[in-house]
Amino acid sequence: MAIPELPADVRRFILTSIPSVPYLEAALLLRAEPQQAWTDSLLAQRLYVPERTAAELLAQLRQAGVVTAADGSSVRFAPLPELAVLLDRLAAVYTAHLMTVTNLIHSRLERRAHQFADAFRFRKDKE
Repeated sequence: MAIPELPADVRRFILTSIPSVPYLEAALLLRAEPQQAWTDSLLAQRLYVPERTAAELLAQLRQAGVVTAADGSSVRFAPLPELAVLLDRLAAVYTAHLMTVTNLIHSRLERRAHQFADAFRFRKDKE
């Protein structure tokens, strides 16, 4: 079975803007319920993650411009139009190619881990 090729713009968006699968799941969940006011505890409950993780995800989504403050302790899905279009395309691709998308995210994280580890690897100088 061949691995499906993702659209170039979606692939680029994943590689540059999606730091983890939980981040993607959070963004898509908020996209699916745009009128919902999301709190750390509600997101934690819906994603089955610790509340601290949910708070970090919401902070990342706020920084990325995916959500905006709804009131003192909650946010709502409110991306800029260009970002909304990319998230719509990503949602469609993720539904059809879940494994391809998650593997791409994980491969990116794995490359970063290797790069970090390589920074601490001692190398013999050539004489």
